[in-house]
Amino acid sequence: MTPSLPPSEEASRLRQEVIDWFVHRRRPDWNARDERIFQNWIDADPRHADAYRQWESRWQAFDAIAPETVAAWREGFAGNRVATASAPTRRGFLKPAFALAAAGVVAGGSYLGWSHLQAQPVFVQAFATQRGQQLEVPLPDGTVLRLDTTTRLEVRYFRQRREVRLIDGQAVFLVQSDAQRPFDVLAGPLQVRVVGTRFAVRYTPAVVGAEGARVSVEQGRVRVTRRDVAPGGGWVEPVSDAVPQGAVFLTAGQQVQSDVQGVLAAVSAVPGDGIAPWREHRLSFLDIPLARALAELERYGSTGLVVRDPAVAALRLSGTFDPRDARMLRRMLPSALPVRLKGDGPVVEIVAAP
Repeated sequence: MTPSLPPSEEASRLRQEVIDWFVHRRRPDWNARDERIFQNWIDADPRHADAYRQWESRWQAFDAIAPETVAAWREGFAGNRVATASAPTRRGFLKPAFALAAAGVVAGGSYLGWSHLQAQPVFVQAFATQRGQQLEVPLPDGTVLRLDTTTRLEVRYFRQRREVRLIDGQAVFLVQSDAQRPFDVLAGPLQVRVVGTRFAVRYTPAVVGAEGARVSVEQGRVRVTRRDVAPGGGWVEPVSDAVPQGAVFLTAGQQVQSDVQGVLAAVSAVPGDGIAPWREHRLSFLDIPLARALAELERYGSTGLVVRDPAVAALRLSGTFDPRDARMLRRMLPSALPVRLKGDGPVVEIVAAP
């Protein structure tokens, strides 16, 4: 058999445009102006209408599948897996498959095809912020994300669930309620599941002392679970809606933090400055090493400060700072800690006070 070639860049672009239009046309705020813009896109190229009709008809065909038919496919597929595990026979799958064929199901409409389509995202987008930048992102379902500095994440919406993969950084999630499509945030070793709420997630694996993940809830309720480690490294993808053992439920005003392996600490109260003071350009530190505080501030911009003495780096710092104001930081440090600044150039060293 001749292997199929990957789709061209133009075909991939058209497919993404079709999916974008399909998702947006099902939003509750879709209006007459949006429809006119969509029709202009349809009229711009005959291929647009053909591609959109194909996607829409495929979607409607799967919507029309009776629940009992889907259940039979699932049963047949499960029977095939059991038979494969016990003996090299297909009987567990062929019986329901032939029964479905006799009932008029076309040959291509197997559970495998249905399952494959279900597993394909209908909306995919990646977002990133630069150093010192923040970004607010509205999603097709009305959910709004607020990304902090140097944050990277990927959004994938499926027919039956919504997923955000936080690769690095931190973000606030204002999730539009949809009981039929739960919302998952995958942040390193943790999975956070919600239906509709406002919460913040941090995952900064490169920051020493903050390599784990943290979840803080401002409104609603979330479920936090530890993800299993995959055999080849990385993290196992969630495959079940069942509540995992050891799940922690957080309500408004609560937060929980994990270590790099996903081991959860005790649930604690959200600090008085809220789940994400960085939204107001404030960073609050409570008795943390100076070196870690500087590393956090450096995520937002250059402080021009270095620490070479381990004893000075280990000094504990408490206070609230504006990461955009490096000059104020230089003025405040000697009053907050027994240190002085050595030098007066663009880069100065923090040393112990005499």
